Amino acid sequence: QVQLVESGGGLVQPGDSLNLSCAASGGTFNGYVLGWFRQAPGKEREFVAGIRWNFGTARYGDSAMGRFTISRDPAKNAVSLQMNNLKPEDTAVYYCAAGLAALTTIHTMDVKASYRYWGQGTQVTVSS
Repeated sequence: QVQLVESGGGLVQPGDSLNLSCAASGGTFNGYVLGWFRQAPGKEREFVAGIRWNFGTARYGDSAMGRFTISRDPAKNAVSLQMNNLKPEDTAVYYCAAGLAALTTIHTMDVKASYRYWGQGTQVTVSS
């Protein structure tokens, strides 16, 4: 069983950057799809970005396009989400998730049900 540990959240001002990290505890990401989702108060959990660990194929949600970058770090067995030009509407709890790559296509990478394992979440607050 893969356990996910997120880090890197915090309070920043509009226009700032943050780098979130998701590390695997108790296993590796080999054969998995890793995704970042976020959930703001009173809203549904939404897809931010995802990446296939073995091939590096990535997909982004509309809110992340052009500002966020998801990447792999095999040496650390971790996935990062670099977030630039943050806006107040990016304020949310950000969750890392892992799902079996064999059961997930690029077209289903944004579906919550594609992911079996979830982290506890890390709070990102963008405010002046």
